[in-house]
Amino acid sequence: MKICQWRLYSNLLILLGLSACQKIEPEVYRPTPLPQDPLVQVYFNHSLTTEYTEPYRQLTRSGDDLEQLIVAAITSAQSTVDVAVQELRLPKIAQALVERYQAGVKVRVILESNYSRPWSDLSVTDVAKLKPRERQRYREALKLIDSNGNTQLSQDEINQADALVILRNAKVPIIDDTADGSKGSGLMHHKFLVIDGRLSIVTSANFTTSGIHGDFRTAESRGNANNLLKIDSSDLANLLLEEFNLMWGDGPGGKPDSKFGINKPWRQVQQVQLGNTGISVHFSPTSATQPWNQSSNGFIGKTLTRATKNIDLALFVFSEQRLANILETSHQQGIEIRALIDSSFAYRNYSEALDLMGVALSKECEYEQGNHPWQNPITTIGVPQLPKGDLLHHKFAIIDGQTVITGSQNWSWAANTNNDETVLIINNPTVAAHFQREFESLYAKAVLGIPMALGQKIKAQQQKCPL
Repeated sequence: MKICQWRLYSNLLILLGLSACQKIEPEVYRPTPLPQDPLVQVYFNHSLTTEYTEPYRQLTRSGDDLEQLIVAAITSAQSTVDVAVQELRLPKIAQALVERYQAGVKVRVILESNYSRPWSDLSVTDVAKLKPRERQRYREALKLIDSNGNTQLSQDEINQADALVILRNAKVPIIDDTADGSKGSGLMHHKFLVIDGRLSIVTSANFTTSGIHGDFRTAESRGNANNLLKIDSSDLANLLLEEFNLMWGDGPGGKPDSKFGINKPWRQVQQVQLGNTGISVHFSPTSATQPWNQSSNGFIGKTLTRATKNIDLALFVFSEQRLANILETSHQQGIEIRALIDSSFAYRNYSEALDLMGVALSKECEYEQGNHPWQNPITTIGVPQLPKGDLLHHKFAIIDGQTVITGSQNWSWAANTNNDETVLIINNPTVAAHFQREFESLYAKAVLGIPMALGQKIKAQQQKCPL
């Protein structure tokens, strides 16, 4: 029986051994809150301006409670809730969706196929086959589901805290990117909700403990650094719903008429005006056979060329060579450029952070095709010092303190040509100020330039593998 299988994992839960007692962060400086645009509001789970008590670890900490913002939006729904998110594991979000669904609200959910199976469906054999990173995520799920901390998971705990079981038990309609009859697109990487065809939430966060709150296994963790936009616009909602409906087709159990990846029709950049705020929207992927300037990364590149003073980047991944080349031209024109890249990607051989710093790394003496280290490199590139276990998961840029590029899309070839993604470009200084504050907070504690170990590795490679 499944409950007996769960008991086999009790030793694992004991090893995790984290207390359920509430903990409070040491007192920290809280900057004055910035004004919010009434129609385009911005939130960050690593914000120093606010604090909240996490619902699962019972830890009072700095940051905006992104899960509660999502739950509140869902709870406000009167007619429809449409959710497209790579991964949904937070029970309070699932419970809010079920409550609205049972109240007669039309609820639809699209997930990435790699994350559309409940954790509690996995057998001992399934768990043994997991890769190390996935096994770590599985352990995190066990701790979340074990609400009473007795290391034995009951069926009631599973029903109450495994988010996908909660949705399945209530028969909430769900599909993933295999609904088109394929084995899945590159990644269904969207992270958006649309409420009542008017209120949109667009975020860089997956709906997981690691994506929003922090890990059970690491007490210092505060969740991957992420942002969330809450936008009140029926025009923007309609654009997101057009994308959603292409993927949804006729829903679960119907014809394989869903469209994911490059099977979706290409659409040009679309504009929305909200008072003084201009929002441009583009959806990925764009086939690699199409002109690059028609893609989301091409759209990002065109926006970067409009900078006249400065460009600040906070990116999980930066591996798109053409964007690095565009930034080099901007640098040569006197534009000040600063960039933060997550430490797990910043120093890989394909990272464009290396180009900006004027260096290169090979893989078995083979350099990345088109690799182009800057002749006039910059030292304002680095990695943020985040709490243990957390990643820089943002995908944003700020241009001249006026324009923000954000959404779900990493600055990579795969995101651009394979994944289902959202890119928003928002022209609004009030919105930009929030992203600027987040960037400055991260940059103030970043390690900039070429680390000693990386420098030594590069030097050794230069002797062994000349360019």
